[in-house]
Amino acid sequence: MNANVQDAAGGSEIARLMKHMGLEAVAASRVLARASSDQKDQALRAAAAALRSRKAAILAANAEDMAAAQAAGLGAAMLDRLLLDDKRIESMARGLEDIVALADPVGGVAAEWTRPNGLRIQRVRVPLGVVGIIYESRPNVTADAGALCLKSGNAVILRGGSESSRSSAAIHACLVEGLRAAGLPETCIQIVPTTDRAAVGEMLAHMSDYIDVVVPRGGKSLVARVQAEARVPVIGHLDGNCHVYVDRDANLEMAKRVTLNAKLRRTGICGAAETLLVDRACAATHLGPLVQALLDAGCEVRGDAATRAVDPRVKAATEDDWYTEYLDAVIAVRVVDGVDAAAAHIAQYGSAHTESIVTDNLSTAERFLAHVDSAIVLHNASTQFADGGEFGMGAEIGISTDRFHARGPVGVEQLTSYKYVVRGSGQLRP
Repeated sequence: MNANVQDAAGGSEIARLMKHMGLEAVAASRVLARASSDQKDQALRAAAAALRSRKAAILAANAEDMAAAQAAGLGAAMLDRLLLDDKRIESMARGLEDIVALADPVGGVAAEWTRPNGLRIQRVRVPLGVVGIIYESRPNVTADAGALCLKSGNAVILRGGSESSRSSAAIHACLVEGLRAAGLPETCIQIVPTTDRAAVGEMLAHMSDYIDVVVPRGGKSLVARVQAEARVPVIGHLDGNCHVYVDRDANLEMAKRVTLNAKLRRTGICGAAETLLVDRACAATHLGPLVQALLDAGCEVRGDAATRAVDPRVKAATEDDWYTEYLDAVIAVRVVDGVDAAAAHIAQYGSAHTESIVTDNLSTAERFLAHVDSAIVLHNASTQFADGGEFGMGAEIGISTDRFHARGPVGVEQLTSYKYVVRGSGQLRP
């Protein structure tokens, strides 16, 4: 079926389509697992060049998606995720080139040792196999996810959201052009060519013979569905309920800058701060200026009694607010009794995604970094650094809050597993 097909198909046709894609992906994964680093990098460079040369076509496709999304009444945050412009297309192209610059993880030796009997053992990185990626409105995920899977030797089946289907198809065509230029199977990176939701159900429940792991990237309802229905392992996170804690020893100007950036740089991403915690010991000097800065920047503040007392514009926070991922210009603010109380609040209400402490006290910072059990913890830095590209990983296909296999940004290394290679000289086990 042509990758530009957008209309829905019958259930049996969807099942046949997805099985065919699965078989093609398995076959492609075997070729890709043996591909050289140079061949994979050639494909990525050619794909980056195609993104630039096909920019007009990508922008035209995105304009159609944006018009349909606006007509459907999508919110501002979703529209921002969907929008492509010259800068974002160039960022995608540079992202592919950044991945080229990364070391190829496949075949890397993670550990090696020799046993007393002379056996030489190595733990060697290998691809996962076939990755299924289900995402919503961000068309740039098509480029990031396809490129990361290619570099790590995995075939991938991409299923983007219906609202970004035209944009994703145009970006996918650039990835296919790169594969073709490098002599790799075009089926190394496939995109589901229908917006029928039944395709997602097939990926989750009926493709365990073909897909080795599924990565959801989107809102809470999507991730919850994937985690509930998947019959293969899932790498992902449900919420990005991130926190900034301003400690008694925080520099106020730094705390303002970090808080405003963490909340408002881009409100619709999973690394955006949703709760601000302020140490009671500095509330008299820090709380009012922080709240005023947020309100003056256009952010709605929902606070506890202490927070409401510093500014009449603050709305009362409910118990649900401490759990909420707003993905909007809204933040919950609470006064807490020091770093341990901040860690306890995060443990109770957080989603184990990303948390930051602002303090000049290195001992307090280390206490926070050690005691807060989230995928990413930061000291004196914005939570919006929760991004594989910012970590020097080229790009990411998501942030994992799981505690097995991969945690934090999922890049090329996290898309590999390992096998043990054992070399002997005729040893027998007694």
